[in-house]
Amino acid sequence: MSSSNDPATARIALITGASRGIGRATALALAEDGTDVIVTYLSSPDAAQSVVSEVEGRGARAVGVRLDVGDIASHDEFAKTVRAELNDRWGRTSFDYLINNGGSQRPGSFAEATEKDFDELVDVMFKGVFFLTQKLVPLISDGGSIVNISSAMTRFYVPQRVIYSATKAAVETLTRHLAQELGLRNITVNTIAPGATATDFSGGLLRDSGQVQATVSSLTALSRYGLAEDVSGAIAALLEDRNHWVNGQRIEVSGGVHL
Repeated sequence: MSSSNDPATARIALITGASRGIGRATALALAEDGTDVIVTYLSSPDAAQSVVSEVEGRGARAVGVRLDVGDIASHDEFAKTVRAELNDRWGRTSFDYLINNGGSQRPGSFAEATEKDFDELVDVMFKGVFFLTQKLVPLISDGGSIVNISSAMTRFYVPQRVIYSATKAAVETLTRHLAQELGLRNITVNTIAPGATATDFSGGLLRDSGQVQATVSSLTALSRYGLAEDVSGAIAALLEDRNHWVNGQRIEVSGGVHL
């Protein structure tokens, strides 16, 4: 990836849930590589604007757009907004990279799970990803890329994460199907599966608890817990032109946890 002073030839990434955590770190990592960013947020316009300012401070262009991934009925209007932003800011009808990062967490065991818990997580973590991608694929340039964010927890058991892990496994299966179906347009589709990462996800459990940090570090080959920048670096590297032959893959970014 290389920067461009011409908006019409710039690389553009749309990152869901980019106002914080891994999404924010990815926006900044891509900006360092000269990629412009559409930052989506749910409830924090000020945080999203802060990311936009940080991206612009790195010499790239950015705009914040509100998105509720789990509100399927709103996706048509969101796609229209993206089209308008592309036209107004870049003189373009398409963008290059979709990073499906936005999500939520609701701990709970199999025995305690309610239908409401199930539906709310599935709507955001799988159904929302499925139908949002469906709406946005026509706006992705031929030769572009989709990166779906999953979790290392699809590979091993973690207590109280049954619904979350199951939805992420579904996203991994979706990745392989989309890689096949979009191959004729030279669009790659891959999964990045982070391990335990210190953000405000799950109420900042890992970020704020020394005990949890010590436990995760003891289970990880590199003897530490992950940072958002560890994951964003992998995403940025995957989107480099020289890695475009990587397709339909699940790439775990966990420091070697539970090997």
